[in-house]
Amino acid sequence: MNIRTAVFPVAGWGTRFLPATKAVPKELLPIVDRPAIQYAIEEAIAAGIERVILVTSEHKRSIEDHFDIASDLEAVLEARGDIEHLRAVRAVADMVHLVTVRQKEQLGLGHAVLMARDAVGHEPFAVVLPDDLIIGESPALGELIAAYKATSSSVVAVMEVPKDQTRRYGIVDPDTSLPSPDGGRTIPLRGLVEKPAPADAPSNLAIVGRYVLSPKIFEKLEQTPHGAGGEIQLTDAIQALASELPIVGYKFSGTRYDVGAPEGWLKANLDLALEHPTYGAALRAALATHLRDGER
Repeated sequence: MNIRTAVFPVAGWGTRFLPATKAVPKELLPIVDRPAIQYAIEEAIAAGIERVILVTSEHKRSIEDHFDIASDLEAVLEARGDIEHLRAVRAVADMVHLVTVRQKEQLGLGHAVLMARDAVGHEPFAVVLPDDLIIGESPALGELIAAYKATSSSVVAVMEVPKDQTRRYGIVDPDTSLPSPDGGRTIPLRGLVEKPAPADAPSNLAIVGRYVLSPKIFEKLEQTPHGAGGEIQLTDAIQALASELPIVGYKFSGTRYDVGAPEGWLKANLDLALEHPTYGAALRAALATHLRDGER
């Protein structure tokens, strides 16, 4: 079955970027020349996604506006003859079929996904966290969808992390009794653990914000108790799902940036700007000058 729908939970406050995010959602902070969420939606479209469900909140209306038609702006650009920017603005508005669902209370990632239940329906679907920017030759979500089709299993994206950082992530528990069908990139799982201490972590494979899930996950989310801070953890629901249906981890290709944190956002901007066809050469020259001046 084709995966046609992706859920984007975007209701959070973005407090790590305050005061920049006091009036601007963190998902709209630019990575060089377009906002972070646009990269993630472009990845989803490249993976074959036809419909994006934004799980949003009252202070995130500007995300919807970004992907809407901007008639006044288009008229100004057309009058100026600025065809390049006019095409870019229209392309964003035509990008994807967008549905919004309001999360009235922020009760965790699992709760945000549960809010999309009626909009998703009874099909398998993807979950994309735009805080995880993944840049590669092929769309990371497309790789997960291919793994879902190959294994008939729900899929979570994973990457290796230092053992002493496991308490920052959901960590998967590989099932070493089962073979990997592709030499280790697809990993059968026994389950998942939310932010374990290094001594308790079953592996150093951390979950990254890309999932392809059976619709049965909604039943598990309804049954998942509220944990610390009153939040419903998606990891706990996937763990419950693993007792009934197969789950695999997938080691995606590409480079992941945590653009939900200032350090990762800055690194993504620097790396992508250095490779940008318009800005790269000027930035490299400026950095070279800066380094020379700093050595004096």
